[in-house]
Amino acid sequence: MKFIKSFHLFLAASLLLAACGAATATPEATPIPTVIADSAIISEGRLEPVRYTEIALNAGGLVSEVLAVEGEEVEAGQVVARLENSEAQTLESAIAKASQELTAAYQEVRDAQYKLDNFDVPGDFEGMTPAQAVETTLEQLNVARENFDPYKYLDERSLQPTNAEEESGVYRGTAKQMKKRLDDAWAKYRKAIQWMELEANLVTANTRLAQARKDYDALQDPSFAEDTAGARAALANAEVRAPFAGVITNLDLKVGEFSASGVPVLTIADTSNWVVKTTDLTEIDVVDLSEGQPVTVILDAIPDVELKGNVFSIGQNYSENQGDIVYEVTILLTESDPAMRWGMTAEVKFEK
Repeated sequence: MKFIKSFHLFLAASLLLAACGAATATPEATPIPTVIADSAIISEGRLEPVRYTEIALNAGGLVSEVLAVEGEEVEAGQVVARLENSEAQTLESAIAKASQELTAAYQEVRDAQYKLDNFDVPGDFEGMTPAQAVETTLEQLNVARENFDPYKYLDERSLQPTNAEEESGVYRGTAKQMKKRLDDAWAKYRKAIQWMELEANLVTANTRLAQARKDYDALQDPSFAEDTAGARAALANAEVRAPFAGVITNLDLKVGEFSASGVPVLTIADTSNWVVKTTDLTEIDVVDLSEGQPVTVILDAIPDVELKGNVFSIGQNYSENQGDIVYEVTILLTESDPAMRWGMTAEVKFEK
């Protein structure tokens, strides 16, 4: 019986030690992966063509021809529409008028130069420009007027020199001397003014000639370059021409309807390249951006396509959006997709 009791005690003690050992054992730790926060800046934006323009007429009139439709691709200088207006000009009539203006401008320069070359510049003006001569003679005139002021109410007859005084050039009377000096000062001043007018006429003529050349060259430009498009639109105002190659996205002209000047009637967009302009980048975000920074763009309408680009410009002016100060950032896309359309919304991710 004692043996059984001892065995039971030994068994109980063994179980207790096993339980204690199990309770104090340290389990092996399972590593937890580190979560790295995404520091990229996310913004919303809108898709636009790299350039576009709205064209208004420079002259009102009835629309006689519409030679294109919305969605059509046009070349630089291509005629889109024509107007009927007795005062407006086609390209051909504008070129003819510009040629006449150029000829007249050349003649005006020749005449102005001839008169200036034949002007007898007084020796007193040597080393001066016309403006300096006017300034100097005006100062002399003011001095002569001030000196003559005490004598200006004398009888005119008493101020005239005698024949002997005229011949000798010597004036005995102070009043007569002051009057003679005043007359001489006026004569020199008028001479300086005349010289400056002749010089100004030549400058004006050369300015007219430069503009006439510019207009004529713009109308004759065979490439229809953008820098000459404005002159063509202003001078050949009976026609509506594309200022650059692109797609017509809006055309508000119909044959037989009157169209007023100054009202936009045509929109042309260059869709060879695209940009995205942000709408919600705050002042806190924009300070971390830089020009040339890589960007990933996903259009809401094409969620499976990622488009790459770079920051092209960061706006210097601000606007307010729901109480926040925001700046417009322009992203130039380096990739495109046939499904892209002007105005699509986009998610913009600025990469570090």
